[in-house]
Amino acid sequence: MRWILLGLLCCSLFPQINGQNISRQKLGHRLDSTLQARIKPNEPGGSFFIQQGKKVLYAKSFGLANLKTGEKFGPETLANLGSISKTFVAYGILMLEKEGKLSLDDPLLQYFPDFEYPEVVKNITIRHLLTHSSGLPDIRNVDQDSVFYLTAKDAENFAPLKKAQSLRFEPGSKFEYSNPAFNGLALIIEQVSGQKWQQFITTRIFKPAGMQHSVITDGAFPENGVSHGYRFYQGKFEEYDYGEYPTFCAAGNGGVWSSVNELRKYLNALQHCLFADCALIQKSQTVWKPGNWSNTNSPFLGYSWFIETKPNEPTNKSIGHTGSQGGFMAHLIWFPERDLSIIWIANDDEFYSTDILNALGLIKGVHRP
Repeated sequence: MRWILLGLLCCSLFPQINGQNISRQKLGHRLDSTLQARIKPNEPGGSFFIQQGKKVLYAKSFGLANLKTGEKFGPETLANLGSISKTFVAYGILMLEKEGKLSLDDPLLQYFPDFEYPEVVKNITIRHLLTHSSGLPDIRNVDQDSVFYLTAKDAENFAPLKKAQSLRFEPGSKFEYSNPAFNGLALIIEQVSGQKWQQFITTRIFKPAGMQHSVITDGAFPENGVSHGYRFYQGKFEEYDYGEYPTFCAAGNGGVWSSVNELRKYLNALQHCLFADCALIQKSQTVWKPGNWSNTNSPFLGYSWFIETKPNEPTNKSIGHTGSQGGFMAHLIWFPERDLSIIWIANDDEFYSTDILNALGLIKGVHRP
């Protein structure tokens, strides 16, 4: 899953743009014009939702969920969330910590004593995995062995890291995004809870949040009620999900399938502390600042939300996570002081947040490694 970090350089409080009030109708026209220009009716598309407080500012869907059947993309369409899935894994870990069943400062070796070079990883903790600061190198060789990784699950994706002979940096000192770290975290949930992590999240998060239609894969492709992911390649759209894109079966880093309406329930559950107490939710959305941090940029990650705050402008704070896997792309982001939330899911391998934020008057820089 690629990660996308938005550096937010916000201006006036919505619903004003450059000092001018913007109506819901005007915003709708702006977004309709932009999205209709990018998404054709007979091509892959997506669903888009914007809300401020209890007021829905925009809710529309475009394009197709399945090019073969012609099924339209809608707010109930299930799609792969990519790395937004990591936030569910993180809450699983935090809930187990709250119950005293593990500690974020537990060493990695406590759960995986079979690392070939234990001295190399002896200082890595669960906290480092959660915050992409472990220093573990991703040595999976996905490109060289793509056939294997088409069906490799969490354990198979985490296993290569056990051969690490050195770290990229001292644990806690820097940020480097790691998909296999979250495969490892999913396996820790299983060790501690005694059940499949998919079932743990379904019972402990999906059900209290009312997310009745969200599912987490465990190797197999969801056969019913889901969209397909596509990419535009050599002049046409082609499927780019299970069977075509490796690491899809590794669910800990991106195995959640959900819809825009389901993510609305997830956000509501976060805002009203429906599946965990408010202290735990607040902890997840607070930047962790390691004592040995040596990156040029200040820390910007909670557990595992990306948090952006422009100094001296508290209304510019945002909390969110993007998701990208195969032909799927998604984004869940909200601005607490503005009480503004944006949710969208697409199956055309396209990123739409820049257009949406521009329409809202929140011009910013977008970084996509």
